[in-house]
Amino acid sequence: MVNAWLPVTETLARSAAVIIVAVLLDLLLGDPRWLPHPVVGIGRLISFTEKALRRSIPNERAAGILLLFITVGLTYSLAYLFLRGAYGISPYLGSATAAFLAWTCLAARSLHRESRLVADALLRGDIQEARRYLSYIVGRDTAELEAPEIWRGVVETVAENTSDGVIAPLFYLMLGGPALGLAYKAVNTLDSMVGYKNERYLRFGWASARFDDLANYIPARLTGLLMVIAAPLVGLSARSAWRIMLRDGRNHSSPNSGVSEAAAAGALAVQLGGLNHYFGKPVEKPTIGDACGPLTPEAYRGAVRLMYGAEILLVAGFLVVANLCFSP
Repeated sequence: MVNAWLPVTETLARSAAVIIVAVLLDLLLGDPRWLPHPVVGIGRLISFTEKALRRSIPNERAAGILLLFITVGLTYSLAYLFLRGAYGISPYLGSATAAFLAWTCLAARSLHRESRLVADALLRGDIQEARRYLSYIVGRDTAELEAPEIWRGVVETVAENTSDGVIAPLFYLMLGGPALGLAYKAVNTLDSMVGYKNERYLRFGWASARFDDLANYIPARLTGLLMVIAAPLVGLSARSAWRIMLRDGRNHSSPNSGVSEAAAAGALAVQLGGLNHYFGKPVEKPTIGDACGPLTPEAYRGAVRLMYGAEILLVAGFLVVANLCFSP
């Protein structure tokens, strides 16, 4: 019995080490622009495959389903074979490769850095620069936004992407290692490239958008729960985070994004959602949270603390489980 348990504990030990290294690399270095990134390759694969499928398959929905299977299947298979080859050469090379690939799945530092460009521009009074930087991280029109709307946009972005940029990748890395983590990133990239509800992608991107909803269902709710637990640890309200998450978590066009936004809105005692413009057209979204106070730099800083708090809690929880499994 003990001998049968050893491979499990060894695998958990290796996974824990890989995740710790990956998280530390992300926190220290973020996403260096000079470094080749698997997601760039996934994006190119999607673009190439989309063109090929559109030329060869007239049924857009069938072509979109095939795009999903090809992209996710090929990403997982290549990552798995790459890791297996690295471990076949050396356990040390395998672990280093796994840590590198896991690192590329995480985006906490990058999210902080990109959102801080918006915040810093606002704080020095350069609203044009703040609008420009915000346009890089949101889909809405930003050219006419005033400071309160810009703060709302950046807080919403941090809250939403805490789930699909930090917690969800960690969840899949813990569940199935770097190959599954990269498969999740493939799903996420598909949704960002073809998951639009417009004439070009409404049918072609249907499968990718729905699969992204499915892949994020558990991580989104885990993110909300982690935000609630993290709130008092970072000087915010757990009670309000829990109440607003339960009340307003469905006040979003996405079945998942509203959960983390609602938890953040409650913890920060602010109101998110409302009127946005997309390609010049107004879109009124349901509000999330109560307008207890204005959206300010402190709200942004609180959202960032929540993101890191949720990440640390998830990693700590995984390490506790791993340590219990190591114990005789």
